[in-house]
Amino acid sequence: MTWIDDVKWDAQGLVPVIAQELGSNDVLMFAFMNREALQRTAELGEAVYWSRSRGRLWHKGEESGHIQKVHEMRIDCDNDVVLLKVEQLGHEPGIACHTGRHSCFFQRHQDGGWHAVDPVLKDPEHIYR
Repeated sequence: MTWIDDVKWDAQGLVPVIAQELGSNDVLMFAFMNREALQRTAELGEAVYWSRSRGRLWHKGEESGHIQKVHEMRIDCDNDVVLLKVEQLGHEPGIACHTGRHSCFFQRHQDGGWHAVDPVLKDPEHIYR
């Protein structure tokens, strides 16, 4: 067995992944990886996810240029969640979300609804080619 065999994959062969910013500890995003994505992430030192909507591997930043340099990979006590400690790099460092925000977790529940509380740092129309 190898380190990758220690991961508890779900029925679809995926594991949930949390990307956390190195230093600030902000949670930037949540995604999934399959075996190949986890292996490529370890080899490249950059985050590679499994895109369920695209049905393929997704090297974070392949379209936006907002790559995630992986400084650390951790696994939880049940071996069924991966945590990446990343440095968010690219044309506009600090943007992890496709909405042009720092984090995908920009909505807060208040007054009975979800409200965007973090600013758009760059218009997504100017990010994606």
